[in-house]
Amino acid sequence: MRILGIDPGLALLGYGIIDSAGGRQQLVTYGCISTAARSPMPARLRSIYTGLSQLIGMYMPDDIAFEELFFAQNVTTGIAVAQARGAALVAAAQHTENLYEYTPLQIKQAITGYGRAEKQQMQNMVKLLLNMDAPAKPDDAADALAVAITHANCLHAKELYRIK
Repeated sequence: MRILGIDPGLALLGYGIIDSAGGRQQLVTYGCISTAARSPMPARLRSIYTGLSQLIGMYMPDDIAFEELFFAQNVTTGIAVAQARGAALVAAAQHTENLYEYTPLQIKQAITGYGRAEKQQMQNMVKLLLNMDAPAKPDDAADALAVAITHANCLHAKELYRIK
């Protein structure tokens, strides 16, 4: 199964694609879709939508998983990121109904076993789990890979406990 993980963002939307089979994950690709800060909001949202649509068309993921948004401080930033997430959701929904979301706490627990793990711990675990030579950069791409791994592990756990 091919899984696309997405870390929503307006300046940088992180993505990570893995293949998962039998509880093992293999890295396919990762990166970011970036938008220019000085561009008008509609142009930035169109860039996210178009970039993600092209990525989905190229890699044809079976499932797409998003990190849920969590903003405790800056509401203005939260609204802009929510708009970017909306553009990404529309692009994803045009490809598949297999859309999932995970909280930051769920992702940290799934990757490190600790819901309050630091970013460095997360990046090191993603590197180890995907047998990478170096941690994924930028952070947004590493976070997206963590989302994809979390989804793969959740699917594998469901398979293990399915009554046959």
